Amino acid sequence: MSTISSLNDIKKGLNLIWNNEPCVVLEANFVRMQQRKPVMQTKLKNLISSKVVEYSFKQGERIEEADLARSKANYLYKDEQSAYFMNNETYEQFDIPLNQLGSKIKFLKEGTDCDILYFENKPINIDIPIKISLKVISAPPGIKGDSSSNVTKQIELETGAVINAPLFVKEGEEIIVNTETEEYVGRA
Repeated sequence: MSTISSLNDIKKGLNLIWNNEPCVVLEANFVRMQQRKPVMQTKLKNLISSKVVEYSFKQGERIEEADLARSKANYLYKDEQSAYFMNNETYEQFDIPLNQLGSKIKFLKEGTDCDILYFENKPINIDIPIKISLKVISAPPGIKGDSSSNVTKQIELETGAVINAPLFVKEGEEIIVNTETEEYVGRA
């Protein structure tokens, strides 16, 4: 792990250790006030718990850069507590607690490839594809005459996720979903 020597090196997207846990910098603003030392105001997202906190780093504060590794893995299944994956290179199987994964898990179907984030040789989180093709398993019919602009209905996907989609989407269709915004993108 390397040490960050200057506040100017703290930028959006930087992985660092804060309170002995890996975090990613979401926002970083350099602030100078009269008769005070400059600080770097940041928004940090904990990569294990997914909590977002605000913290101001002061000049001279010791900041460690997080040594994170990535590898490809295949999503296998989930139970009440964990999601199970298999490393694509070593074929080793491992699990990650569902509370660490957040809402990402609701868009994963068995066999989906994703990037696994490792900290100190332990899997801590996943990065899933931004756009995923999923099958619609439940979609109420659109009501005739209900065609004013941007009318949506709630549909259920094969993974159990519920999203809003346009009225023309029917049960059994394959659609593309943006996993970051949790919105309908288009037909597959």
